[in-house]
Amino acid sequence: MIHRTFKQGDLVLIAVILSIALLILGARWVLGSSEATVNPTGNYHATIKVDNKIYKTVELTAETQYVEVQTSRGYDRLKIHDYGIEVIESDCPQKICFTFGQITKPGDVIICLPLRMIIEIGGQAPDSQTEIDAEVY
Repeated sequence: MIHRTFKQGDLVLIAVILSIALLILGARWVLGSSEATVNPTGNYHATIKVDNKIYKTVELTAETQYVEVQTSRGYDRLKIHDYGIEVIESDCPQKICFTFGQITKPGDVIICLPLRMIIEIGGQAPDSQTEIDAEVY
């Protein structure tokens, strides 16, 4: 039987790492980083394409709406709410389109390969969101 004990330096290192992790999580909680509560002042819309043809374009609003996409290859049900869109029901075998969750920002996409469906958010972002974050050379 092996008996291990922590040295004083080990305990200090563990305490420092836990403190830093708690500070980061606490800062994210205080600043409210939840994307589901974003209230954009821009005019966002979702373009739903099937076989690379526009199936429907919907405005993203706070009110709940549902869109049904029925094709010869399958069925998807979309939910528009809180200025975003997500897939809530699908008959495709792998259900990968559920893993994207709710998308809310211009440029975000949901892809469902079995239905050959792409949902992309477009529109004019508010001025504060159009600033350049970084430049890569």
